[in-house]
Amino acid sequence: MKGKIDELCVNALRMLAIDAVDRAKSGHPGMPLGAAPMAYALWTGFLRHNPANPAWFGRDRFILSAGHGSALLYALLNLSGHDLSMEEIKNFRQYGSRTPGHPERCAGCGIEVTTGPLGQGFAMGVGMAMAERFMAARYNRPGLNVIDHHTCSIISDGDLMEGVSSEAASIAGHLKLGKLIYLYDDNHISIEGSTDLAFSEDVLRRFDACGWHTERVKDGNDLAAIAKAIGRARAEGERPSLIAVRTHIGFGSPKHDTASAHGEPLGAEANRATREFFGWQRAPFEVPEEVRGRFAKAAEEGARREGEWNGLMQRYREKHPEDAARLDDEIAGRLPAGWEEVLPAFEAGKAVATRAASGKAINALARALPNLIGGSADLGPSNKSTIDGGGDFEAANHAGRNIHFGVREHAMGAIVNGLAVHGGIIPFGATFLVFSDYMRPSIRIAALMQSRSIFVFTHDSLGIGEDGPTHQPIEHLASLRAMPGIVVIRPADANETAAAWRWAISSGRPVALALSRQNLPVLDRDAVERAGGVERGAYVLSECEGEPDAIIIATGSEVHLALEAQCWLLSEHIPVRVVSMPSWELFEEQPEGYRDSVLPPSVKARVAVEAGATFGWSRWVGESGRVVGVDRFGASAPGEVAMERLGITADAVIRAVKEIL
Repeated sequence: MKGKIDELCVNALRMLAIDAVDRAKSGHPGMPLGAAPMAYALWTGFLRHNPANPAWFGRDRFILSAGHGSALLYALLNLSGHDLSMEEIKNFRQYGSRTPGHPERCAGCGIEVTTGPLGQGFAMGVGMAMAERFMAARYNRPGLNVIDHHTCSIISDGDLMEGVSSEAASIAGHLKLGKLIYLYDDNHISIEGSTDLAFSEDVLRRFDACGWHTERVKDGNDLAAIAKAIGRARAEGERPSLIAVRTHIGFGSPKHDTASAHGEPLGAEANRATREFFGWQRAPFEVPEEVRGRFAKAAEEGARREGEWNGLMQRYREKHPEDAARLDDEIAGRLPAGWEEVLPAFEAGKAVATRAASGKAINALARALPNLIGGSADLGPSNKSTIDGGGDFEAANHAGRNIHFGVREHAMGAIVNGLAVHGGIIPFGATFLVFSDYMRPSIRIAALMQSRSIFVFTHDSLGIGEDGPTHQPIEHLASLRAMPGIVVIRPADANETAAAWRWAISSGRPVALALSRQNLPVLDRDAVERAGGVERGAYVLSECEGEPDAIIIATGSEVHLALEAQCWLLSEHIPVRVVSMPSWELFEEQPEGYRDSVLPPSVKARVAVEAGATFGWSRWVGESGRVVGVDRFGASAPGEVAMERLGITADAVIRAVKEIL
């Protein structure tokens, strides 16, 4: 592969990218100039995709983990015939365009995932490769490999410096994800200068040690060498592959091999010099017809491959109709009839930790949803996240449903996102709420993508006790609630927990479940409202006679303190309503009339109680209200002692109500 047409196509990619950056007067031209050959070799010679149907399930997945090079991805999509017009490329980095500064998931135009925070794409690719292996193990039959595709990515020095990539690389090698191929844009330059300033390790030896197949291509412009390396990687059966391609940032420009090529437009003079270097005598954004023709052939090949896959699926349906029907449903995201009916109901009067109730819900759902898969960051027994009888997802058994992420919260969050966006999978990942800090970038990416990512966070308050302030979450609920697009649910008892899982599965949105370590009484639903109000975010749990003088709002384990306080206040003839508010976000989405029925604007006396930071509660209690919470780090003590000493008690709630009234 190195004819005149190939060279013309590579240069067309380069010119489109630098023209987009220059027109926007911002962006990253250096990476596209250096990495265009490897991208071209992959996209036209190996990547199975059909621009006419970017959602074709049998396609290879491509991730630009080095998301700052987005202009290169947009050029690839446009020339390949995806639904990304030249006008969109001209609107690069402009408000409302489909070509933002870093790629954002766009299923309709061929962008698989949102990238930019370095390392996230690398780790999401591992999740996508795991999804492929899981589905292949479940559905493929002799001669009918209906699930058989690769996950490919272009990664950067910056990706490899981020810790999340090291975690993900380790687990990918351990799991023998042989259909994972990463092209490393080894250009030796980062924003501050040469990578030697901070990065001198032998990358390939590190990946060798992690169980990867590794290769080095010495010349990033050698299309034939790149193609041969990709071919060998595709032939690799067990090991994931890393191909280090020695490139030159800003290749062909006056900023060749300089840090300034990374994130600054070339400018008019340097743009002209670059065009002269490549002999490009065309106007900005002009693409030769022969380039369009070459990429069109690759698109035709993709359509042919999809046709072959459709034929394979038809034969599969004829021979294995039940499996095929289930596979079709999972690909489409359809849930089986009656799946909700399997969720457990819990008997009033018993004491059940919401983490334990979650574990029962997971196992019940696992029986109805064969594509529910997940695990924990080495905390399965504590998180209650194990699927009984589900088997372990491991190199020798990719059909296992329990993923052992190891102590790798960073990678776990991103892998869950990769599993989710791959399609056909309902994934979850579990750890302690305090360690959501390690996962925050991944949670934020899930929120941006609106992926079906379920994050299970147990040990959600001071109630975990003796582990002390390092493990007692204080600011974490407020932090997660501050993030747009993520739904946080903190259920009050076992039945609210089952309802939370019902919403998480049915919604298809990213959700964080905050669950207790300690046992909580199962509420008598004959005496209080049914837990179905969870799906509306908040509901009147226990009403008083007549109009309330005050409202107590609570979440999670503190709902029981609210009910206790209500009982005392009612005995003193103070009418008080108790509202369970497991999810701020879901409550905010309700019609104003419903919100006002739960929290009447006329009732100004409001007290919120939650064993965490008080930050943000003012929106619900108002200027006249009070919040019983914790705005300091906790203490090592038995859970009930820690709660009492730090003021999370029914007495504190009663005093707050009386002070307001």
